[in-house]
Amino acid sequence: MDNVDRMFRHLVRTVRSRYPQYLTQPFDVGELHQTILPYRLNRRELALESNDDYEITLSELLSGARGYLIVDDQMREALQAELASVNPDPTAFKQFATARVAISPAALRSLSVGPAEEPASTGNVNVSTNPNTNAKANTDAAPQSASRAAAPAGVPAAPPRAAAPVSASAPPSPVRPSTPPQATQATPRTSSAGAPRVGAQTITPAAGEHCRSCDELLPAGRPITFCPHCGQNLTTMNCQGCGSELELDWKFCPACGRRTAVQ
Repeated sequence: MDNVDRMFRHLVRTVRSRYPQYLTQPFDVGELHQTILPYRLNRRELALESNDDYEITLSELLSGARGYLIVDDQMREALQAELASVNPDPTAFKQFATARVAISPAALRSLSVGPAEEPASTGNVNVSTNPNTNAKANTDAAPQSASRAAAPAGVPAAPPRAAAPVSASAPPSPVRPSTPPQATQATPRTSSAGAPRVGAQTITPAAGEHCRSCDELLPAGRPITFCPHCGQNLTTMNCQGCGSELELDWKFCPACGRRTAVQ
């Protein structure tokens, strides 16, 4: 896989998770460069060492390389001629900022990253195999999970164990002091379970929603703040102008004043 293949695959993943309408609708070159796939926010996934490498690769993609994008004929010819020159200008594509491009449906199918193929290649495999084995494993492991659940209950009770034998021999008063510690231990557990949500924003992913960073499936219908797969904060986004971290519902960047994508 070379730079063009990698950029196209990451473009499709990004569009599918954040701009699903662009899987079937055209979009501007300027929007692709500045909003959908800016270098500063995607350098790790694209594995490109410099901005020049990014612009050259984007120029190849916009020139219609391998039929990944459906592009304007004038832009295709201009970028192909520029890339074929001895010293190509990496920023040549910027003169076509208002030109419209679209993701090729045939390219989606050939790379097996289209929305229609994903359930057949991944979802069905997981549904047909994992749930059955997991159900059997859960059924067989029920006694073990019960014993394991009993073990943690005994572990926190380790400090009162010294009082437990005393309670067996003299139940009147020592048993009562041993009971409050268990209650105080139960209280931190409930508070610690709720701690991540106190003072922090959460989102509730819809069914089939993917993480915009690692593209893994998010738990549907459950309030979360971070991706359980990669740890990405899902309640924030980055300003397209200065890269500052923004809340999802902010309409303007507080650092540079640029309007965000929130309408």
